[in-house]
Amino acid sequence: MSTDMAKKASAKQAEPMKLFYIFYNQERWDNWIKTLEDASFEPAEGEEASEGEQMLYGFTEDITLSALKIIRLYQNGRFTKEEAVEKLDDVELIVMTGLPEGELEDIIGSLQLSLLVLFTACRKYLEGGFDKDIKTLVKKGRGIDEENLEEALEVAANIGAAVVDGATCCAKYIKDDAENLGLFDEWLIEVETMSNAMKSLAKFDEEPGEAS
Repeated sequence: MSTDMAKKASAKQAEPMKLFYIFYNQERWDNWIKTLEDASFEPAEGEEASEGEQMLYGFTEDITLSALKIIRLYQNGRFTKEEAVEKLDDVELIVMTGLPEGELEDIIGSLQLSLLVLFTACRKYLEGGFDKDIKTLVKKGRGIDEENLEEALEVAANIGAAVVDGATCCAKYIKDDAENLGLFDEWLIEVETMSNAMKSLAKFDEEPGEAS
């Protein structure tokens, strides 16, 4: 083997192998929508949550896990920040683009609104420089007028970024009155879903070259 060939072979071995993990795709989203279209959103007698509401929670959890797997692989050094942002963009494009027609339009629209905090928090975590004082952040968020969407989202996303970084939130801050939850409270519920997802992904990693 020539010296040049040996150098090239050595350089190739030193390059990190790319991951082939598929985090989310259009088919997965479409399958969820189809499942929800066939579900009943009227609770059965004696049941607090309807079949559709239970499926919707699973839907939300699935998307949250998909996004946070990207973050975990970034934390594990599998992705650069730029690669993580690009893959996060891909998932967000599927989840946040367009609405199904008919009865699901409002339901999915509400889901997309709650998931704003997921994608915004992930980006804020990747950028760094976020506040980690959860108690103060929750108090600040609750004091923001409902009409000031961007400011409230900024605070909720900061809480989400802190959770991704390892902070504990948000069960004790979530109101018991499910009928009178504001948008900020909805975002805290999603951040709690993120918190549970990060715990479940504590040992998650993907070997280079694996496909899913």
